[in-house]
Amino acid sequence: MKTPIILFFLLFSSFIGTPQPEIKQQEKTSNMENKYFTTTILVNQTPSEVYKAINNVRGWWSEEIEGPTDELNKEWFYHYKDIHLCKMKVVALEADKKVVWEVVENSFNFVKDQEEWVGNHLIFEIKSEGDKTRLTFTQEGLTHFYECYNVCREAWTHYIQNSLYKLITTGKGEPNPKAGDGYNKALADKWKLN
Repeated sequence: MKTPIILFFLLFSSFIGTPQPEIKQQEKTSNMENKYFTTTILVNQTPSEVYKAINNVRGWWSEEIEGPTDELNKEWFYHYKDIHLCKMKVVALEADKKVVWEVVENSFNFVKDQEEWVGNHLIFEIKSEGDKTRLTFTQEGLTHFYECYNVCREAWTHYIQNSLYKLITTGKGEPNPKAGDGYNKALADKWKLN
């Protein structure tokens, strides 16, 4: 029994005085504080109608999107002026159940770390709940540690809770128009991003 105790003290003593790597603030926090951004809506429409609306990205996010948004392994491009440019790849399409995009490239003109969002997954999960359908959107990677978090949280809340919700429930969303101001302009003005 003395041998394991002696080994423990030898190992422990070898670490005393040895510089330890710096622990980033994010690693110090509990899992409860490190949740990814998520928002949910509940609608009367079918999972099929919700799935179709999600894939109509120009109908609820922005008309300034280039490329196919509803084809597996295809990439598409979103931008708003030089404030936000983003290349997405469709990495999962499960009819009436799930849509996942991976952020391949991203640029914000208002953050220092241009890697924010890169590698994140934007996940749309669709589930029936009785005669209703629940849509849960999660940006896997987007936490309050991101410099863009407050702006991104506000934007996603608007696009999912308002624009996508309206597209699903009324057939007409509120995407940013190709020409004109739209929600991106209001958001950029509010956060002084112009």
